[in-house]
Amino acid sequence: MSNLHKNLFISFFIVPTFLVLAAVVFYPFIYNLVISFSNMNLRHIQDWRLIGFTQYIKVFTEPTEPNFYVVFLKTIIWTSVNVFFHVVIGVFLALLLNQHIRGKGVYRTLLILPWAIPQYIVALTWRGMFNYEYGSINLLITKYLSLPAVEWLKSPTEAFLACILTNVWLGFPFMMVVALGALQSIPHELYEAANIDGASWFQKLKNITIPLIRPVMIPAITLGIVWTFNNLNIVWLVSNAGEPSDQTHILISFVYKAAFNLYRYGYAAALSMVIFLILLFFSLTFMRRTKATEAAY
Repeated sequence: MSNLHKNLFISFFIVPTFLVLAAVVFYPFIYNLVISFSNMNLRHIQDWRLIGFTQYIKVFTEPTEPNFYVVFLKTIIWTSVNVFFHVVIGVFLALLLNQHIRGKGVYRTLLILPWAIPQYIVALTWRGMFNYEYGSINLLITKYLSLPAVEWLKSPTEAFLACILTNVWLGFPFMMVVALGALQSIPHELYEAANIDGASWFQKLKNITIPLIRPVMIPAITLGIVWTFNNLNIVWLVSNAGEPSDQTHILISFVYKAAFNLYRYGYAAALSMVIFLILLFFSLTFMRRTKATEAAY
């Protein structure tokens, strides 16, 4: 095959992909960027105009309650706690499933179910479980722990904790699957050599397992952080749109409310661009400092 035919063959597959990306990614991104410099809202949806960096200034200076800094802090807490438990629970379960145990396939299937079920269904199910009078969580607390029932969805702290618990349940299967794949790629001879040298379980975990799954887990953790930072469904559905009193918002739900409840399209676009820049900077810095692209061996 000549170079011309080879290039035409490659272009035959690349061009349609590029056109789809242009339609569903590049154009919306550029349009959102333009809107972020405009005064577009419900009153100016047809006659909007460019007003410079006004919306960006409002993002950082508007004295609303909650303001950007409060919501950003809650987003950091939300992301950190969720990803920490996703990784710890996921790796722990992967270590267990990597052993020779009976019914491994059944356990693996059951543990993947939270990830397989649509988030919308899971969020509404957990919201029902957090019901003060009839929810299963309060029934377990009162019956087996002999503690008073918790008003999960009526207090800001408890409602935020309810969202975190729901998202932890949803997120650990992804990390478990990634960690399990990484564990199965480790040569068994390394553990045999460690056993001959008399290494303990912890020493093998520290010196063999963690270093060899690290190149796989770091990109997965980066994806997990980005996904969790931008996870609208759980906060919006479990807390009922940031209730009570808009105290359980994270940045992405704050953007959604500004755009589709308050119809402040320019402000929402500016805030979404701020989120994009935060995540872009974090991802590049995190991947570089953790040396995620370096080989394990």
